[in-house]
Amino acid sequence: MPARMEINEWKEIVSDFEAPCARRASWQLISTLGCYLATWVAIYFLREVSYLLVLPLALLASGFLVRVFIIFHDCCHNSFYKNRALNQWIGFFTGMLAFTPFKHWRWEHSVHHATAGDLDRRGVGDIWTLTVKEYIGMPRRDRLVYRLVRNPFILFGIAPSYVFLIRERRAAPGASEMTKRTVKYTNVALLVMFLIGGLIFGFVPYLLIQVGVMAVAASAGVWLFYVQHQFEGVYWERHEHWEYTSAALEGSSFYRLPRILQWFTGNIGFHHIHHLSSKVPNYYLEACHNSHPAFSKVKPVTFFGSFKSLGYRLWDESDKVLIGWRRMREIRRLQPADVGLS
Repeated sequence: MPARMEINEWKEIVSDFEAPCARRASWQLISTLGCYLATWVAIYFLREVSYLLVLPLALLASGFLVRVFIIFHDCCHNSFYKNRALNQWIGFFTGMLAFTPFKHWRWEHSVHHATAGDLDRRGVGDIWTLTVKEYIGMPRRDRLVYRLVRNPFILFGIAPSYVFLIRERRAAPGASEMTKRTVKYTNVALLVMFLIGGLIFGFVPYLLIQVGVMAVAASAGVWLFYVQHQFEGVYWERHEHWEYTSAALEGSSFYRLPRILQWFTGNIGFHHIHHLSSKVPNYYLEACHNSHPAFSKVKPVTFFGSFKSLGYRLWDESDKVLIGWRRMREIRRLQPADVGLS
């Protein structure tokens, strides 16, 4: 755990990395989109030759699409380029490739940044996480629903495709009218993209390739987001005790990935830096992390160590830790008989 940092201290440190670089951004954009489109076309032409060639290419295309989403993510924070309008146009285009409406996702994600680690402000832009007390007090049917949602097969298999392919096609109830309109614009753009792609490649091949690549990329993206906020030692507090710097440095993981995976994920593993300042572009996150000893004291989550997070299900407020179902059963046995649990 890093030493406590005052706001003026970390702001001074990260300020050196908050200015976007047009050269680096442009190269990242061109190379990522070029690799993604080239791999996509290769899948199309090789699909009738051998699935042994198509499957690794599909995984590669999904990796490039994750990197496309990271660019989209930076544009949502207006940190990819200095020019705000350019961020919005690129954000809309890359969001379309990732089946995600730019302004709607930007709004939800801004809420996530303002509330991450705050137990009293959960529910927008995060993964559904209950406390032990909340779970115990739920009706049996609701507990079953929660267990299903937190099942890894659903959480990382079914849910990601549902979120990106279906849920993102409609606006959340709390969205503004302008934000709701942008969801419609994105849906129209996706329809146009499908029609053009179908006319060029054939509607069935285009749909199968696009949805297949998107599904794998969505699962990888949800896994990244999950590990970044559900790990051993994570910070959660009630609102009256919640503190921004602690929520960033202790409530967002330093996910230390192998170099190749770090490249595909656009350095987003340095998530503690990103939550300190969303103005730092993805291509400067690692340099910012290495710039001060306090950041090096953040305990990393390793690639293999991250799979431990699969066992976390609930937040235990008494011990301030994430726990699994086994620990939950132990706690339930200590509850009074009239609680009515089964």
